[in-house]
Amino acid sequence: MATYTLPELPYDYAALEPVINPQIIELHHDKHHAAYVKGANDTLEQLEEARDKDAWGAINGLEKNLAFHLSGHILHSIYWTNMTGDGGGEPLEKDGVGELADAIAESFGSFAKFKSQLTKASATTQGSGWGVLAFEPLSGRLIVEQIYDHQGNVGQGSVPILVFDAWEHAFYLQYKNQKVDFIEAMWKVVNWQDVAKRFASAKQHATNLLLVP
Repeated sequence: MATYTLPELPYDYAALEPVINPQIIELHHDKHHAAYVKGANDTLEQLEEARDKDAWGAINGLEKNLAFHLSGHILHSIYWTNMTGDGGGEPLEKDGVGELADAIAESFGSFAKFKSQLTKASATTQGSGWGVLAFEPLSGRLIVEQIYDHQGNVGQGSVPILVFDAWEHAFYLQYKNQKVDFIEAMWKVVNWQDVAKRFASAKQHATNLLLVP
């Protein structure tokens, strides 16, 4: 059975300073993300055992654990590549990401309005969670979602293309309890090239994502 592996960081621990300090990146990637990978793999083994024994007393907990750990692994894998030390600003035609810029304007009215919505959605997640820009394949538009923990409160079939981690482990060592300050700072390291590639891929494969009218 296929198992999940922790992806390597596309930069060194200090690459996102001063927005995110090296200690946070190291702990976040090497400990927290690694724990989600291990959790997903361990749960797959437990589900395999349950199938072999036809023993389903723990099925609800196992399915919940798989969704939690697997979603955590997927979102973090996107998160690392969504950031770069040379990022920030907004997507512009001159930078080769005009299609993304146009889609943001069409879906939200303007980049400023989109930025405000994603900032508020990320900063006001109750407890642990994420703010996410996602491609919604039925309408072909972009939407902003709040994700509680890693997997709750999402539209079925939507594809994350930009994610802001609002769990305390993503920022507390540096920003203490000022989540909104961390989210505001995150805009300085957004890798719009990566977001644009994810948007283009999601749009290209939209008709295969959901086989509905």
